[in-house]
Amino acid sequence: MDPEAGIRRNHPKKESWRTVLTLAYQSLGVVYGDLSTSPLYVYKSTFAEDISHSETNEEIFGVLSFVFWTLTLVPLLKYVFIVLRADDNGEGGTFALYSLLCRHARINSLPNCQQADEELSEYKGEGVSLLPRTSFGARLKSSLEKHRFLQRSLLFLALIGTCMVIGDGVLTPAISVFSAVSGLELSMAKQHHKYVEVPAACIILIGLFALQHYGTHRVGFLFAPAVLTWLLCISSIGLYNIIHWNPHVYQALSPYYMFKFLKKTQKEGWMSLGGILLCITGSEAMFADLGHFSQLSIKVAFTFLVYPSLILAYMGQAAYLSMHHEVENDYRIGFYVSVPEKLRWPVLAIAILAAVVGSQAMITGTFSIIKQCSALDCFPRVKVVHTSSKFHGQIYIPEINWILMFLCLAVTIGFRDTKRMGNASGLAVITVMLVTTCLMSLVIVLCWHRNVLLAVAFVLLFGTIEAFYFSATLIKFLEGAWVPVALSFIFLLVMYIWHYGSLKKYEFDIQNKVSINWLLSLSPGLGILRVRGIGLIHTDLVTGIPGVFSHFVTNLPAFHQVLVFLCVKSVPVPHVGPEERFLVGRIGPRESRIYRCIIRYGYRDFHGDDMEFERELVCSITEFIRYDRIEPCSSTAMTAGSKDYGDLKVIGTCSTSTDTIQISENDGASLPSLPKKRVRFMVTEGHLDGDSMAELRELMEAREAGVAYILGHSYVRAKQGSGLVKQLAINAYDFLSRNCRAPTYASSMPHASTIEVGMVCHL
Repeated sequence: MDPEAGIRRNHPKKESWRTVLTLAYQSLGVVYGDLSTSPLYVYKSTFAEDISHSETNEEIFGVLSFVFWTLTLVPLLKYVFIVLRADDNGEGGTFALYSLLCRHARINSLPNCQQADEELSEYKGEGVSLLPRTSFGARLKSSLEKHRFLQRSLLFLALIGTCMVIGDGVLTPAISVFSAVSGLELSMAKQHHKYVEVPAACIILIGLFALQHYGTHRVGFLFAPAVLTWLLCISSIGLYNIIHWNPHVYQALSPYYMFKFLKKTQKEGWMSLGGILLCITGSEAMFADLGHFSQLSIKVAFTFLVYPSLILAYMGQAAYLSMHHEVENDYRIGFYVSVPEKLRWPVLAIAILAAVVGSQAMITGTFSIIKQCSALDCFPRVKVVHTSSKFHGQIYIPEINWILMFLCLAVTIGFRDTKRMGNASGLAVITVMLVTTCLMSLVIVLCWHRNVLLAVAFVLLFGTIEAFYFSATLIKFLEGAWVPVALSFIFLLVMYIWHYGSLKKYEFDIQNKVSINWLLSLSPGLGILRVRGIGLIHTDLVTGIPGVFSHFVTNLPAFHQVLVFLCVKSVPVPHVGPEERFLVGRIGPRESRIYRCIIRYGYRDFHGDDMEFERELVCSITEFIRYDRIEPCSSTAMTAGSKDYGDLKVIGTCSTSTDTIQISENDGASLPSLPKKRVRFMVTEGHLDGDSMAELRELMEAREAGVAYILGHSYVRAKQGSGLVKQLAINAYDFLSRNCRAPTYASSMPHASTIEVGMVCHL
């Protein structure tokens, strides 16, 4: 049921240096591939059109100064020393910040949240305390809880950041691979190299996406060495260029050269900042991929290896260019021109490999964030394939993979140069950073309980820098920057329609649920029969009886001897431990044999297969029967706020039980007349009374008779008299729901045991 539980990385508070260094080494291939390949295109994009390289070197030194301070302030100061601390139980990224804010401000991002969910160990987290009533944070928290507009604005902000990350997942492979193969331009005539670069980049991109289904773990051993080799390569070449061409280039690190640059170039210099911005592309990955590593390992890798290597690389390029002013073509100012001629072919090969690694990390990150959105009802359901049995974060989504490949090829063939690709990538990168800055300012006040002045200072410092770059990229809207805006608009529309439709569907289910008394009144006297077996009625409701069951009984007047109303839901935390997975309770008296079971997953958890699912479900009910009789006042009992008889109790999976009822199974292969699974309960004598043993015996017999899965299939329609916008949204939601994947638990069920009940929902 929870195979990732044993592999989930729970970082100890005190890590050994050996562990830290090992994780830091591994992070090179996963986190820093995109950031480390930025020297391939930063100078080339900056000097593409707006400014030129002159004899005074004021432009090249000014660009170097901007690059140095941008790398120092944004990735190093903002992300390494501040943002990495805002993790959601070890997870990072835009949705992790949003989830963190929702829990601290008590904003229910999911409609079926319960009070019991707030008792989860990861929901509480560390350092959660009440805000002083008179503080600004308390007033801000109260405003967020009261006003739906503010809640929707917060969700909208998180979705914008998420959509831009997806857009970056399209643009990063395109610009990284295209820039890497652009080294071919120095070995052939200008009129020929364009006919080679685009096909070569397209072939590499097709191969990259075609291999995604194998998973990153298949070639993972190559990732870290490739990036490490690349970093050592560019830093060595940079150091050589500094010593050989201009040892005094370090003077350009002074902020004075930035002002000198802007004073001379004015508007053109401001417009060229979009190219300089590309030096920090991939910085968000340090936070987004935090769940695979530890804070300290990411800090060590960036501070002591990645950051100095990038600074040396940019200084080396500037040193070379400061002594070479005969720039006849725009590509003569690129990365490869500063590489010694004898090393260009080996460096080209290393660059292509590093670009593939960086692209792979971005593609995997896109898969991960879409899975998170889907778990929180903000993206249509997609097929999620776990490509590694050891690392739960390595996933593959076929539909998204081919969409990304098509869009990457379209961008590469359509633009055919790094200038417009850089404009597009720059806008996507800076928008994500602006969203992170806004969400972080709320985290400082609501989650860290710091003075509001610190949040204001954070926004003023980093928000001003990012807004400055944002304005420079936005001015290039017609020169490529429209691509991430268009992609984000499409993805945002799909995500918002899905979220809106899901909420309306849940509201319909709430309004049309039937009372528990109606269920308990069903008896043979009314022509209702109880048949052998276990009936699992899947529902999104955590209280009451879903209308789909009423529809089922009306058309087929019978239901099973053991009835389980099953709700599989996601909660706004990264992971739910196996010991807290199930909430189990009764509906009605013991004799009715009707139960409610709620299975909770975090937005990064792995859903097990149907056989494991079925076994764990039966095990959880047996554990509930045991606790219900032995420990009726157990501290593990939690009220779920329903009107059912009795409380819902927290039940762990079989793997977490020690002194519990054990289930042993055999598939009956040696018994031709009985191909079904046999279930046997082993209970320590004296633990249970006669009623409980009879209940367990009946559950055992029902399991042997078979399990039937009853699913509701809804046909969504807009209500009569609805506005045009609502009709379009509901119709779009109906189209998406009919054409997207079924829920994970539904898609893995045996078809022979599944009953679908159709209903028309007027929303």
